[in-house]
Amino acid sequence: MTSASSVPHASPACAAGEPFAVAPQRYDAILLAGFGGPEGQDDVIPFLRNVTRGRGIPDERLEEVAHHYRHFGGISPINEQNRQLKAALEAEIAARGLDLPVYWGNRNWAPYLPDAVQQAADDGCTRLLAFATSAYSSFSSCRQYREDFARALDETQLGGTVTIDKIRQFFDHPGFVDSFVDSIAAALGGFLEEGADAGAIRVLFTTHSIPTADAQRSGPRDRDYGPGGAYEAQHLAVAAAVVERVVRRDARLDGIGWELVYQSRSGPASQPWLEPDICDRIGELPAEGVTAIAISPIGFVSDHMEVLWDLDTEALEAAASAGIQAVRAATPGADRVFVAGIVDLIEERIAAVDPAERPAVTPLGPWFDVCRPGCCENVRAGFKPAAAGVAP
Repeated sequence: MTSASSVPHASPACAAGEPFAVAPQRYDAILLAGFGGPEGQDDVIPFLRNVTRGRGIPDERLEEVAHHYRHFGGISPINEQNRQLKAALEAEIAARGLDLPVYWGNRNWAPYLPDAVQQAADDGCTRLLAFATSAYSSFSSCRQYREDFARALDETQLGGTVTIDKIRQFFDHPGFVDSFVDSIAAALGGFLEEGADAGAIRVLFTTHSIPTADAQRSGPRDRDYGPGGAYEAQHLAVAAAVVERVVRRDARLDGIGWELVYQSRSGPASQPWLEPDICDRIGELPAEGVTAIAISPIGFVSDHMEVLWDLDTEALEAAASAGIQAVRAATPGADRVFVAGIVDLIEERIAAVDPAERPAVTPLGPWFDVCRPGCCENVRAGFKPAAAGVAP
């Protein structure tokens, strides 16, 4: 048993630091936490300054990345995706008779998280349950959001008034996993209808690469998840679960080849990051007899620049150069199955459902309500104050 003060900014049901909520809990509102993205050409460099804050990167280097955004008019689709997701969540919450408004805030662009927290408090909502738009365990996909919550409470001086819990990492919740199945099955079935041999088809499940040292520190420290930490282990488990469901849908795909690849690395060449890179891997596939690929971005909740540029542009160009037929499958976005699954997780936390009764489609889950001490350390910056987890 950890001390009652071990989880900063937590609700009473989570303040003691137990892995799962110990009692049913009332919440006043849902906090939808996103990454954020520019919505015009004038936003691009200020947005990239926010993303890279503290690293001292000059604007001329940021402009090397900015051309991805400028190619699409300076607009990332992520904010519009989150508007649609917010509306879908509100509709599903209302349909279930839950009195829970949804406040939306981003890390890197308007609407910002501190403003969302302040608005919630002004409206009398002081017990918040957060849903961050990232399903897996790592610094950037989990702990950094928890640090964002603590920073928002500090900046608004609401730390003694507002509590923020976070729904568990949902990588293997059926609502997330099932939301990938339709588009992958359609892509693979299309290849078969066009005469492709099943043995010449490959599914490339892709996610954002992260530094290997960060990957090794992802997840709790009391378990060995393998060389890529919980981050890689979770993705591999989800990919296997998706393929199982796809084959169940279409028996012609039994034995279909698949693998996990990575994209969007941004660190120096001297720093090890998770590999293989998707474009490098595509270039190797013709020698293995592969003629068609379905690219599934299982690391992402919605379309954003890493999908539009790194997959829809660069990866599809790599496939064309290799003479491989390629289709990019959908992200969950505001898919009804995904949205229903998130609201299931909200109800699960409100009711403090026993862990043995929580749905999880891989042996790794269900994941924790309260992140464990030492989980998902940032190798470069160490541990900063964070909500929704036991302090290290």
